[in-house]
Amino acid sequence: MQRLQAFKYELMPNGEQQRQMRRFAGLCRVVFNEALNLQKTRYEQGEKKLGYAGLCKELTAWRNGAPLPSGRTAPWLSEGPAHTQQQTLKDLERAYSNFFAKRADFPRFKKKNQSDSFRYPDPKQVKLDQSNCRIFLPKLGWLRYRNSREVLGAVRNITVSQSCGKWFVSIQTEREVEQPIPNGGAVGIDMGIARFATLSDGVFYAPLNSFKRHETALRKAQQTMSRKVKFSSNWKKAKARVQRIHARIGNARRDYLHKTSTTISQNHAMVCIEDLQVRNMSKSAAGTTESPGRKVRAKSGLNKAILDQGWAEFRRQLDYKLAWNGGHLIAVPPQNTSRTCPSCGHVSKDNRQTQAKFECVECGFEENADVVGAINVLRAGHARLACEVSGAVMPPAAGTHRSDSGVAQCRA
Repeated sequence: MQRLQAFKYELMPNGEQQRQMRRFAGLCRVVFNEALNLQKTRYEQGEKKLGYAGLCKELTAWRNGAPLPSGRTAPWLSEGPAHTQQQTLKDLERAYSNFFAKRADFPRFKKKNQSDSFRYPDPKQVKLDQSNCRIFLPKLGWLRYRNSREVLGAVRNITVSQSCGKWFVSIQTEREVEQPIPNGGAVGIDMGIARFATLSDGVFYAPLNSFKRHETALRKAQQTMSRKVKFSSNWKKAKARVQRIHARIGNARRDYLHKTSTTISQNHAMVCIEDLQVRNMSKSAAGTTESPGRKVRAKSGLNKAILDQGWAEFRRQLDYKLAWNGGHLIAVPPQNTSRTCPSCGHVSKDNRQTQAKFECVECGFEENADVVGAINVLRAGHARLACEVSGAVMPPAAGTHRSDSGVAQCRA
């Protein structure tokens, strides 16, 4: 089977290379903004949106001195690699596709020093020298990087990005691997805040709460930054401090999610997880002036706690890591997973008396509420898998339990 994998390293450029990378990222930002401006202008005039090929023709004209949609000319665009700017147009085309498919919001103009990056799509233009810890990139030359692990497979593309004042290179590779044989059996996972992830076998992972740990330091750094004159030298120093704290929070969360998802994916062949709509769960409760919300402060704290867990990223990592290990991920509806008794199947909100205690009002079954939720998620995953195999079109509701005959009940 083919495996696509990215290897990310920190670059160690000299001063001239740093200036060039900032310039290339800025050129890509200009191309993206001008192309987005062109698309919006064509829409306002009732013209059809240009595709990727049409935008590439416009880019060629811009690089040769033709006026931009904003009215100015930018012959200096030719000083940057053409392929990186074409990849920016491809990113814009993908953003439009995600918008029309209702997977994302409408594309927005890019700002300076925010997510600066550019991509080299042609592996023939780059050279990787792992023995000497260096990489050759067009119009940048040889750059040294911190070689923390070996790059496996053939190089497909290279992405250079900037974060918190540091530059990184991400090397995407492709290689052929043997079809893996999964280890372990099936398990259900209940996501939460008091417990980050609770498995149906009783194992649970405590939350890291990386944002909560650094919240006080971040608040003080932001207060210090707000008292500085904007864009002054001291303001830039204070801003860099805020960025470092944010980077520390993100790195700690990402490391914890990778370790947890790797452990689960390596020890289970099938993982069932709740199909949580995190964006809806973390919406503000402030309301409007006409109809103000209730318990806004408590909901704000809950939203921060939900976003601090990184549930969506955890699910994404589980998905591809299970595929790498020969397993698969099943997402089930989360309705009534914490209210259904796994012993008798009785559904009632009175079953969960507290956040941690579950006691069925029908049969008296007692267990930790998160473990009960994980058991119900596992049962719903088995039922959904059975429905897919049998050809049923609608997935079963969460908490579906087996009948007396031992056959999973599927609702068609």
